Amino acid sequence: MTIPAASVARPKTIEEAVRALADRGPEAMIIAGGTDVVPNLQMKLFSPRVLVDIKPIRALRGITVAAAGSLRIGALITLTEMAESSLLRASYPVLASAVATIAGPLQRNMGTLGGNLCLETRCLWYNQSYFWRKALGYCLKKDGEVCHVAPGGKRCWAVWSGDSAPALLTLDAEIEIAGLRGMRRLPLADFYLNDGMNRIALARDELVTAVYLPARTAGRRGVYHKLRIRESIDYPLAGVAVALDVDRSGVCREARVAITAVNPAPLLVREAAEWLVGQKYSPELVERAAHAAIRTGKPLTTSASTPVYRRDILRLFTRRALEEAWHGRNGSPAVHPAD
Repeated sequence: MTIPAASVARPKTIEEAVRALADRGPEAMIIAGGTDVVPNLQMKLFSPRVLVDIKPIRALRGITVAAAGSLRIGALITLTEMAESSLLRASYPVLASAVATIAGPLQRNMGTLGGNLCLETRCLWYNQSYFWRKALGYCLKKDGEVCHVAPGGKRCWAVWSGDSAPALLTLDAEIEIAGLRGMRRLPLADFYLNDGMNRIALARDELVTAVYLPARTAGRRGVYHKLRIRESIDYPLAGVAVALDVDRSGVCREARVAITAVNPAPLLVREAAEWLVGQKYSPELVERAAHAAIRTGKPLTTSASTPVYRRDILRLFTRRALEEAWHGRNGSPAVHPAD
């Protein structure tokens, strides 16, 4: 499959990239690793006139210690670099393990953190060839007027299917964005809009430049569980990230649970965090938190797995992840093939 004809701009600085995006408006599209953008171009989901290639921008690379001991992770760092980072694996294990589950080695070598945080939402009726979509009369997200997931409404239910975002949510991450008016930072939780069409709080003339992890979340026990059809390449059908701060007596001091691939955004399970803090482990408490994950997740018929199965998986993954994190079994990503 070919991609639409387009010119390529290669800015060398953040300022040049932002200016290129502002000058070309809706005609421009950012490309870095290309692992999500290129397949979408091949499917004729987008037809930009200009691809703004940000790979030459050195300021977007690397991991550095910033103010007050926070960690700055550049948007162009590759997923492989993150998965193999000894610093991330030691201090932020939930992030390193989640990133290690993304796609396969080739995609992780090319894909970037910024790209993974700005993925297109996915759906059985959207992520298809032009011929396939045309035969169904298109869909609400692209060229049509009906959401085939929920035909009676006017909301797009395409799901967020990334792995790094839920892990970062459990670490209270902030995202840095550059635009014509300068830099701005906001909590990562506010970056996602829970709308299948208008998915992220990023203007056309803005660029994600980095993610910041606060020093206070370093050392949290972390676990990520992921369901997908094949144990490599595929996007998640459901995912759960857990990060806990547990003292020596077994009391939970801080807790975060986040889910992915079952809503139009990655979401924190806020009730679970409230219930776990100040408590010692108990099966009843963990089961209560797992049911909160079910209430937060809204799996619909957007993927190759049934909503009922994915809802059950959410409960199971949340329970397993909390048990493992509470008892200090961190780090190794848990990937489960779908039945």
